Amino acid sequence: MSGICEGRVAIVTGAGRGLGREHALELARQGAAVVVNDLGAELDGRGNSTGPAQEVVDIIRSHGGQAEANGADVADFSQAQAMVQQAIESFGRLDILVNNAGFVRDRMIVSATEEDWDPVIRVHLKGHFAPLHHASSYWREEAKAGRTPVARVINTSSGAGLQGSVGQAAYSAAKGGIASMTLVASHELARYGVTVNAIAPSARTRMTSEVFADQMAAPDDGFDAMDPANVSTLVAWLASPLSGGVTGRVVEIGGGHLCLETGWRHGPSIDIGRRFKAEEVGDVLSKLIAEAPIPEQVYGA
Repeated sequence: MSGICEGRVAIVTGAGRGLGREHALELARQGAAVVVNDLGAELDGRGNSTGPAQEVVDIIRSHGGQAEANGADVADFSQAQAMVQQAIESFGRLDILVNNAGFVRDRMIVSATEEDWDPVIRVHLKGHFAPLHHASSYWREEAKAGRTPVARVINTSSGAGLQGSVGQAAYSAAKGGIASMTLVASHELARYGVTVNAIAPSARTRMTSEVFADQMAAPDDGFDAMDPANVSTLVAWLASPLSGGVTGRVVEIGGGHLCLETGWRHGPSIDIGRRFKAEEVGDVLSKLIAEAPIPEQVYGA
């Protein structure tokens, strides 16, 4: 196997099914050795099984590629550290981290419980931070030793995190946090030869089966815009040395559609040079709202 990631070593979290599976397979097709991480949980995050990760490993190896399975809980700090170490010990280095693992427990805010909220925030947000922390520590030590990496991090945000999604407060909050963390990490890690970007994918997976119910079936012929493999070619390019000039970006992708998200930007403003009186805030803010673009539609609104 050879391609734009030839000789590189990758970790892909949540790689047993859906998008993560396609990311792992595409990176292997492009020449990378891959640590295929998957806890094997159900859609709501419960349970575990080593089967899905090993199945992907077997596919990669059957095509002549290099891969190892990993069953770590990516939001567990010590397990995330061991996962990073596995890549280094098995393949001699780590060049690519694709943070993809996640699940959903959709609830309206008024109906959501702590048990609905906490696990979603944990696996998405902490499950991005923990592997990123340990991979970054390794890359920092490499840079200090004079072996400056050509390293890549690809995080997974979502349109739900960028525009919001009714009934998905926890998921949206986590995915919005991932986008913000991507911006911060891109600046903090640049000195160590690391770029950090995020994708906001749209594809056919277990997680989107209800959201895109009318688009789930693959077409009889022609281009299948909901095939998760459509997303993975972007991931492979971002993981390659070719993407060195791109960092701190969030890219929405679905089918053949690419959109560079612009995120929060400073809009209309006014400075009156003194403290606002409470009764005058409304008029001033109304003028600024009138000058500003209309906010993006929240999904499901």
